[in-house]
Amino acid sequence: MGKKSSGMNAAKKLKQRRKQFRWSSSKFTKRTLNMKKKSDPLGGASQARGIVIEKVQLEAKQPNSAMRKCAKIQLIKNARQVTAFLPGDGATKMIDEHDEVIIEAIGGKMGRAKGDLPGVRWQVIKVNDQSLHCLLSGKLEKARK
Repeated sequence: MGKKSSGMNAAKKLKQRRKQFRWSSSKFTKRTLNMKKKSDPLGGASQARGIVIEKVQLEAKQPNSAMRKCAKIQLIKNARQVTAFLPGDGATKMIDEHDEVIIEAIGGKMGRAKGDLPGVRWQVIKVNDQSLHCLLSGKLEKARK
């Protein structure tokens, strides 16, 4: 393509040109086509309820060598499976398979995985409608189902 239009009646042509070339920007395309909401397992919501399928340990990225405690969770709203981090010391003892949990985004940079765990974007905040933080600090006993 040649040079840009210029002159007194060039505004229409310049507007068309800008409209066309905005689509080459990945940020514009994702925003316009609602790609974030479509690809997000929580469907744009801040929190979601799910069932614990299994407890897993994931290896942290270099240079750390820790085994981070996580859980595979199946969401109730759309049956998608996500891996969620279990924050706090001894959190893995408070959660059993088939427990109902509420997860939320960890909230790293741009909504991506945070810290040394690749691909883990969620964390558990409630177990059987009881705060995981309160369970860990001893303020609550775990409810019997």
